[in-house]
Amino acid sequence: MNEERKIAYFSMEIGLEAAMPTYSGGLGILAGDTILSAADLRVPMVAVSLLHRKGYFYQRLAEDGTQIEEPVAWNPDDFTQEMPQRVAVSIEGRTVQVRAWKFEVKGAGGFVVPVYFLDTDLEDNAEEDRILTQYLYGLDKHYRLCQEVVLGIGGVRMLRALGYDAIKRFHMNEGHASLLTLELLDERIRAKDDKTMTTEDLAAVREQCVFTTHTPVAAGHDQFDMELAGRVLGPHEAFAMEGVFCCNGTMNMTYLALNLSHYVNGVAKKHGQVSRQMFEGYKIDAITNGIHNRWVSESMQALYDRHIPGWREDNFSLRYALSIPCQEVTAAHAAAKRELINKVNRQTNLGFDMDVLTLGFARRSTTYKRADLLFGNPDRLRRLAKDIGPFQLVYSGKAHPQDHEGKALIKRIFAASRELRDSIKIAYLPNYEMTIARQIVAGVDVWLNTPQPPMEASGTSGMKAAMNGVPSLSVLDGWWIEGCIEDATGWAIGQNHRHGHDQVDPSKDAEDLYCKLEHVIGLYYNEPSKFCSIMQHAIALNGSFFNTQRMMQQYVLKAYYL
Repeated sequence: MNEERKIAYFSMEIGLEAAMPTYSGGLGILAGDTILSAADLRVPMVAVSLLHRKGYFYQRLAEDGTQIEEPVAWNPDDFTQEMPQRVAVSIEGRTVQVRAWKFEVKGAGGFVVPVYFLDTDLEDNAEEDRILTQYLYGLDKHYRLCQEVVLGIGGVRMLRALGYDAIKRFHMNEGHASLLTLELLDERIRAKDDKTMTTEDLAAVREQCVFTTHTPVAAGHDQFDMELAGRVLGPHEAFAMEGVFCCNGTMNMTYLALNLSHYVNGVAKKHGQVSRQMFEGYKIDAITNGIHNRWVSESMQALYDRHIPGWREDNFSLRYALSIPCQEVTAAHAAAKRELINKVNRQTNLGFDMDVLTLGFARRSTTYKRADLLFGNPDRLRRLAKDIGPFQLVYSGKAHPQDHEGKALIKRIFAASRELRDSIKIAYLPNYEMTIARQIVAGVDVWLNTPQPPMEASGTSGMKAAMNGVPSLSVLDGWWIEGCIEDATGWAIGQNHRHGHDQVDPSKDAEDLYCKLEHVIGLYYNEPSKFCSIMQHAIALNGSFFNTQRMMQQYVLKAYYL
């Protein structure tokens, strides 16, 4: 069976189970959804990631919103099967042994995509090397580069040891896995008599590789000083190739992937445009992200099963949601909302009300997401709640342990919650992970998203909401530029970035947010049939298109050529 696998999908993080902390957020969740759809569609894929024995982190929140980070305790034996094969990589001249743990992702028709999580916690390794696969995005640049050696170089070697010799395409999900290109080059050189690297070798590797870039944020593109790269990786003739492995004195993992991939894509149409501006001279396509139907609540699944048989196998058929009676849509949503409200009340004792319009905002806590944009004018919010109709908010999200501004953002939301408690209930659920995310995207009435354009490469949380019949109130950036039809699938905040207006005045966005929120509150309470129609259109237009089933089909046709 291994010889039948043609696609190798590499990602630093992959989110498959809530109890397996092998992901931190959107990138890993997307990877998990991608692999699930590959299994559903019987795409001959195998996936590679790192084990992350201590996960990203477990988040506790103090009364004032101070984030407290703790390691995540989990046992790989409970979820994965240890493989007997061992491979070695060289790090700073030391031999580091690597093993793999296998997790099988089973598709709707029973087809399996194996996922191999690499692990260096072996007795044969030095203590400093045993912890290399412990922490996701942890420690410093040296640690990160060593991890990327294990993922890229060790990952290719492990696939070979496991018998995956027929791989035609190596898909790098972000630049963390870019060192796999170096190993593919070395494979070719080891097979040659003269042991020299040629432009033909570069072209052959380029034909094998696919690269998806996910962020317009500079910090999201890994760069390592060439002195550090040389020390960790050892001497290699490729490092002398300016513009391929070395860029302005650094090893830039994004440029490495760009230079050695035959197909490159951004993750939304706007992001493709932004990426072409960031990386001039490169041909960068766009395949808009999607989500897997695992994010649909049980009550909505049952609704679709009754009215749209086969929707799991054919997500496009969700367009028939327009024919589902409104009272059934609202009843199915109410069941998901009740589950969320009960959870919020158990955890916070805030007394959330089922009959009150509930907004959700859950994602990584970082400044460009502008989670506190709503709170610039507390008096305006009070007037909206008093004069137009009551509303309540559910927040959740982790800040990176080293992101002090992201942590301060959480504290500001807690402060706003205290200031507004007499008129608006605001809950912040700790330790945002897959289970909580699934409850929030399905249980709120409106999904709120306020990123600073053009910083949102795609975003997928609003897609998850849409498949649950929850419309978005969002800034026109990322996927929402493609998904927003005003008053039909949701509502746009701010300038129309479809026409290239990227200069954003945050005060104007806030004002527009208040105006749109007033409109949404009025619709919810005064025009329930209109609001239900928007829910139906969110499913029929956005749920049927912004899914990883469509996304995977595009990768097959555009990048994999199967």
